[in-house]
Amino acid sequence: MPGTILENLSTRKLSILVTCLLICQALCFLIGGLIAPLPANHQNILGMVCKDIPGSQNDTSVWLYTRGKGKCNAVSQEEIEQHDVKMANQIVFVFQMPIPREGHVLDYSRWQQNLIGVLQVDIAYDNDVLVGKIYPFISLASLKISYPAFLFLQLDSHAVVTIDARLAYRNKEDSDYDWKLYATSLERRYLDCQSIHVSNTERLYSCETIPLFELGSLHHDFYLLNIRLPVDTDMKMNLDVGHIHDLQLTAIYQNGGFTKVWLSLKTIFFPIVVAIMIWFWHRVHLLQRSPALIEYMLIYLGLALTFLNMPLEYLTLAFDMPFMLLLSDIRQGVFYATLLSFWLVFAGEHMLIQETGKRSAVKNYWKHLSAVVVGCISLFAFDVCERGVQLRNPFYSIWTSRVGTNLALTFIVLAGISAGVYFLFLCYMIWKVFRNISLKQSSLPSMSAARRIHYEGIIYRFKFLMLATLICAALTVIGFIMGQIAEGHWKWDENIEVQLTSAFLTGVYGMWNIYIFALIILYAPSHKQWPTELNSSNERIASEEIEFNNLPSDSNPSEISSLTSFSRKAAFD
Repeated sequence: MPGTILENLSTRKLSILVTCLLICQALCFLIGGLIAPLPANHQNILGMVCKDIPGSQNDTSVWLYTRGKGKCNAVSQEEIEQHDVKMANQIVFVFQMPIPREGHVLDYSRWQQNLIGVLQVDIAYDNDVLVGKIYPFISLASLKISYPAFLFLQLDSHAVVTIDARLAYRNKEDSDYDWKLYATSLERRYLDCQSIHVSNTERLYSCETIPLFELGSLHHDFYLLNIRLPVDTDMKMNLDVGHIHDLQLTAIYQNGGFTKVWLSLKTIFFPIVVAIMIWFWHRVHLLQRSPALIEYMLIYLGLALTFLNMPLEYLTLAFDMPFMLLLSDIRQGVFYATLLSFWLVFAGEHMLIQETGKRSAVKNYWKHLSAVVVGCISLFAFDVCERGVQLRNPFYSIWTSRVGTNLALTFIVLAGISAGVYFLFLCYMIWKVFRNISLKQSSLPSMSAARRIHYEGIIYRFKFLMLATLICAALTVIGFIMGQIAEGHWKWDENIEVQLTSAFLTGVYGMWNIYIFALIILYAPSHKQWPTELNSSNERIASEEIEFNNLPSDSNPSEISSLTSFSRKAAFD
């Protein structure tokens, strides 16, 4: 049997291959660090308060906007403060996106892919309102409560704000007033506020950011958000919230320049991985045996990487595809599941503890793989619960309720812990592999010089490959955990700053492709055949140009690696 390229390739050729792959890996990091901008950017937009048009509360064809012909007139805070009921049900908070920069009108590009909006709420609470919640119908003045005593009166920590949110869009060729409805919804959001200023007349609160909407595609040039805060006594809407002093929208979007770099890498890697898979499978089928388990796993891993590499984002430049975020998560999840499963099988197949000639099968690893599958299915179900619903209602968020927030945080924490436990378990398996190899190495001195050099070279190469696997796994787990935190920090704690740099993202993505590319090449069947006889006078065995051909006794057709047979064969002298 020919064996694998990892065993048979000369040291000089292998060194050239590894050097080229390391150069490609360095280029991936440099492209992200020197060429690509930050993966995401954001704009902070202070909502303009406009007076609502009478009778338009239920009319989704009426839009208030802040720029262009027919724009609304702003209402000052003085007018609101002087009104008896703070102009309840008469004002609209208007956000027109994107905002101009240095006098230039900007528009969104389809290269920016997606848009996320979170709200920052500032509340002004009158003293009489606070006291009225404790002593109904009694004013602060009549109670003669002093100013210091007022400090103990607080906004309800379980306050809920009801938001009538309406999102519209238009394009460059449309008129300033030609806004079209994108989505509308009546949403409830819990408030978590802290007092930032206290005076004799009111207390000001600044609240944590609350998720508002998430668009899976950015197909149009301009977007408009109208927010109404309906006050209704019968339905108990916004009765205990107080006066919303300011609303600030943070619009988060992917940088178009980063998308171009990312798609360029996908465009390069996609055909290369497809070509190397075809070449690998052709070599496997030339052999007079059925493919081994590792060969099957390599093909599955290559298919998952190909699915991830497919540059489907090009389609968003021509078509509106709001499901792209969900599809990207599915592709990422399939790749993670396959990669994590492969590492378990890869390490298990090299334990070198099998004592029978029985072929390995996936069912032998069902305990290990079931944990990976259950974890990935759980994350998929969690993702579908949010982004799947957002295809119908972009204002939906699982973070809007306390139960949903706690559930989401539990999923994220468990996912991070599971990733860490997985990495520790993988380290344990690789340690067992190294220990078994060390035990078997004790038999090397009793072997002939040819066989000893043959196995020593293979063991050295295999150890290097396992260390590369460990580094790849560590960076993958770190990237997964950081990605979960970076994606969720806008929704559950704005004080945690985790910035995934472009260099890290492009570097890890390049590492996946280069690592799997190397595995497919090195574990492909070699075309070199065994020598008819092995003469001790052949001094090429000790040279740098040695081709690690299989020895005549290594002829088990069920194995792809003579390293595995090393654990089963007696010393050959």
